[in-house]
Amino acid sequence: MKVILYQPQIPQNTGNIVRTCKATNSTLTLVKPLGFSTSSRMLKRAGLDYWDEVEIDQIDDLESYLSTIDAPFYFFSSKAQRIYTEVKYTEDSILIFGSETLGLPPHFHEKWKDHFVKVPMTKNARCLNLSNTVAIGLYEVCRQNPF
Repeated sequence: MKVILYQPQIPQNTGNIVRTCKATNSTLTLVKPLGFSTSSRMLKRAGLDYWDEVEIDQIDDLESYLSTIDAPFYFFSSKAQRIYTEVKYTEDSILIFGSETLGLPPHFHEKWKDHFVKVPMTKNARCLNLSNTVAIGLYEVCRQNPF
């Protein structure tokens, strides 16, 4: 499994996601620009000693990257219509999450509308924490494809 974070802004979230990737044997790709330095003390502290144990890549252009892969991918967004549990995930699924402050660009919604899923929430909730949403998504893939 692979997690992609589109222009993440908060180092503690990314560090927590590194921990979740380690626990689920997932890889992590960060789409630039990042809102922090990957040498940040806070980032490494949040990721504990797992930072060096997880395959972490950085890319400049998500759209170009997605055009080169042959694996199913899903964008997690509060603006999606389909609930994340309605998807049949495979072990090579790629889960994509937007930045904490801006989410995902609107043209992604237009281009890949059928690839968007959401974690249901009450109407008054704006969104879940990014690292929590990543954990929810990854563990659904694990539930459908036992460890």
